Amino acid sequence: MNERRALGLALSAVLLWSTVATAFKLTLSQFTPIQMLTMASIVSAVVLLILCRVIGKWHNIGNTFLSNPGYYLLLGLINPLAYYLILFKAYALLPASQAQAINYSWAITLTLMAAVFLGQKIRKQDWIACGLSYFGVVVIATQGNLLNLHFESPTGVILALVSTLLWAGYWILNTKNKADPIISVLLGFLVAIPFAIGLCVYEGSDWQHITWSGWAAVTYVGLFEMGITFVLWLSALKNTNNTARISNLIFASPFISLILLSTIIGEQIHPSTLVGLLLIISGLVVQQLKSRKRDKTVPQN
Repeated sequence: MNERRALGLALSAVLLWSTVATAFKLTLSQFTPIQMLTMASIVSAVVLLILCRVIGKWHNIGNTFLSNPGYYLLLGLINPLAYYLILFKAYALLPASQAQAINYSWAITLTLMAAVFLGQKIRKQDWIACGLSYFGVVVIATQGNLLNLHFESPTGVILALVSTLLWAGYWILNTKNKADPIISVLLGFLVAIPFAIGLCVYEGSDWQHITWSGWAAVTYVGLFEMGITFVLWLSALKNTNNTARISNLIFASPFISLILLSTIIGEQIHPSTLVGLLLIISGLVVQQLKSRKRDKTVPQN
């Protein structure tokens, strides 16, 4: 294991993920959500196809899909098709700082869904984590106006929460997937692209007004939200003996993202967004502490 290499890869992934909320907003200024999904998916698929060719996994792509086509069709329809379409729509309706903070509660959603679909027990620490995180979501959604429960965009909040259900559901479906993770992600894009193009045609998408900066922004999203960064993160986890330390770096991402949103696109960060995000992160930390304690009781091979 190469801990220095793992740390460098993980930090690179975290920094890149920190930029995507800003990139989403810049891209959505010229693209509709379905246009953005279509083009970013094509970019991601091309990058992952090239990567599979370079690392010698090209010949496994077709065999992996044919081993369980219905399963990979379902995965692709969930992610990237439904997940990113709904997430991009939430970003279109909400300030990016709010959308990304609410979406960050997906790990808590995963805990609840794992209990329902996988029969995993929810412990006291999980309930505390859920309470903190979802209270944080309410604080963000109401901009701190808890007594009146006034939502600036109820639809945007609902879509952001639905995106957490889809993302958590995607990972639950992946729990028994033994295929190469890079190929699995690639297959999702290959499945989603024809459906996304069909939705663009149905929507009557207009591509004439998009400038070079819009194309650059959507390419960036395809590269660093959906493509390369995922590979960097997987590589970091493979090169470390301390998964917890590497995984905890992701907690820095939303705060860096808020700084970038404020400085690059001039988005005003409401104080309640920061408070709500701190509550969500606190819930995730509580959940992590519980996980570490439980992991120590599991016999190691």
